[in-house]
Amino acid sequence: MKKKVMVTVAIVAVMSFLAGCATPFPIGLAYTEVQLPCQATSGSQSLKTGTSECVSILGLVATGDASIEAAMKDGGIQVIHHIDWNAKNILGIYGVYTTTVYGE
Repeated sequence: MKKKVMVTVAIVAVMSFLAGCATPFPIGLAYTEVQLPCQATSGSQSLKTGTSECVSILGLVATGDASIEAAMKDGGIQVIHHIDWNAKNILGIYGVYTTTVYGE
Protein backbone atom coordinates (compact mmCIF):
# COMPACT_ATOMS: atom_id res chain seq x y z
CA MET A 1 0.00 0.00 0.00
CA LYS A 2 2.80 2.40 0.92
CA LYS A 3 4.49 1.74 -2.44
CA LYS A 4 1.27 2.63 -4.34
CA VAL A 5 1.01 5.94 -2.48
CA MET A 6 4.63 6.82 -3.23
CA VAL A 7 4.23 5.95 -6.91
CA THR A 8 1.04 8.03 -7.12
CA VAL A 9 2.75 11.00 -5.46
CA ALA A 10 5.72 10.69 -7.83
CA ILE A 11 3.44 10.57 -10.88
CA VAL A 12 1.48 13.62 -9.72
CA ALA A 13 4.72 15.53 -9.06
CA VAL A 14 6.13 14.74 -12.51
CA MET A 15 2.84 15.66 -14.20
CA SER A 16 2.69 18.99 -12.36
CA PHE A 17 6.19 19.87 -13.58
CA LEU A 18 5.37 18.88 -17.15
CA ALA A 19 2.02 20.67 -17.21
CA GLY A 20 3.72 24.08 -17.55
CA CYS A 21 5.98 23.10 -20.44
CA ALA A 22 3.62 23.95 -23.29
CA THR A 23 2.91 27.63 -22.79
CA PRO A 24 1.97 30.27 -25.36
CA PHE A 25 4.98 32.38 -24.35
CA PRO A 26 8.45 31.74 -22.89
CA ILE A 27 8.46 31.25 -19.12
CA GLY A 28 11.41 31.52 -16.78
CA LEU A 29 11.22 29.42 -13.64
CA ALA A 30 12.27 32.29 -11.34
CA TYR A 31 11.61 35.39 -13.45
CA THR A 32 9.82 36.17 -16.69
CA GLU A 33 9.72 39.46 -18.57
CA VAL A 34 8.81 39.12 -22.25
CA GLN A 35 7.22 41.34 -24.86
CA LEU A 36 5.49 39.56 -27.71
CA PRO A 37 3.58 40.72 -30.76
CA CYS A 38 -0.08 39.76 -30.85
CA GLN A 39 -1.48 41.14 -34.05
CA ALA A 40 -0.39 43.34 -36.93
CA THR A 41 -2.33 44.80 -39.81
CA SER A 42 -1.32 46.84 -42.79
CA GLY A 43 -2.11 50.44 -42.15
CA SER A 44 -0.79 53.92 -41.81
CA GLN A 45 1.70 55.13 -39.26
CA SER A 46 0.60 54.67 -35.64
CA LEU A 47 -0.38 57.94 -34.03
CA LYS A 48 -1.88 56.81 -30.72
CA THR A 49 -1.05 54.25 -28.04
CA GLY A 50 -3.34 52.71 -25.43
CA THR A 51 -2.59 50.18 -22.70
CA SER A 52 -4.55 47.86 -20.44
CA GLU A 53 -3.28 45.45 -17.79
CA CYS A 54 -4.14 42.81 -15.25
CA VAL A 55 -2.27 41.63 -12.17
CA SER A 56 -1.86 38.19 -10.62
CA ILE A 57 -0.85 37.66 -6.99
CA LEU A 58 0.38 34.24 -5.81
CA GLY A 59 -1.45 32.66 -8.72
CA LEU A 60 -4.49 32.80 -6.46
CA VAL A 61 -5.92 36.24 -7.19
CA ALA A 62 -6.00 37.86 -10.62
CA THR A 63 -7.66 41.17 -11.35
CA GLY A 64 -7.77 43.76 -14.10
CA ASP A 65 -8.76 44.14 -17.70
CA ALA A 66 -5.98 43.50 -20.22
CA SER A 67 -8.38 43.34 -23.16
CA ILE A 68 -7.79 44.95 -26.53
CA GLU A 69 -11.01 46.91 -26.11
CA ALA A 70 -9.80 48.45 -22.82
CA ALA A 71 -6.48 49.44 -24.41
CA MET A 72 -8.29 50.99 -27.40
CA LYS A 73 -10.50 52.99 -25.04
CA ASP A 74 -7.45 54.11 -23.03
CA GLY A 75 -5.76 55.48 -26.15
CA GLY A 76 -8.87 56.71 -27.95
CA ILE A 77 -8.07 54.36 -30.82
CA GLN A 78 -10.61 53.53 -33.54
CA VAL A 79 -8.38 51.70 -36.06
CA ILE A 80 -5.75 49.22 -34.84
CA HIS A 81 -2.32 49.15 -36.47
CA HIS A 82 -0.70 46.54 -34.26
CA ILE A 83 -0.81 45.04 -30.76
CA ASP A 84 1.97 44.00 -28.38
CA TRP A 85 1.65 41.90 -25.26
CA ASN A 86 3.99 42.07 -22.25
CA ALA A 87 4.21 39.53 -19.45
CA LYS A 88 6.23 40.02 -16.27
CA ASN A 89 6.15 37.38 -13.54
CA ILE A 90 8.37 36.97 -10.49
CA LEU A 91 8.48 33.48 -8.97
CA GLY A 92 4.77 33.06 -9.64
CA ILE A 93 4.23 35.44 -6.73
CA TYR A 94 3.52 38.63 -8.64
CA GLY A 95 2.66 38.99 -12.31
CA VAL A 96 1.70 41.93 -14.51
CA TYR A 97 0.27 41.33 -18.01
CA THR A 98 -0.06 44.35 -20.31
CA THR A 99 -1.70 44.75 -23.72
CA THR A 100 -0.53 47.72 -25.80
CA VAL A 101 -2.52 48.79 -28.83
CA TYR A 102 -1.14 51.12 -31.50
CA GLY A 103 -3.38 52.82 -34.03
CA GLU A 104 -5.40 55.80 -35.08
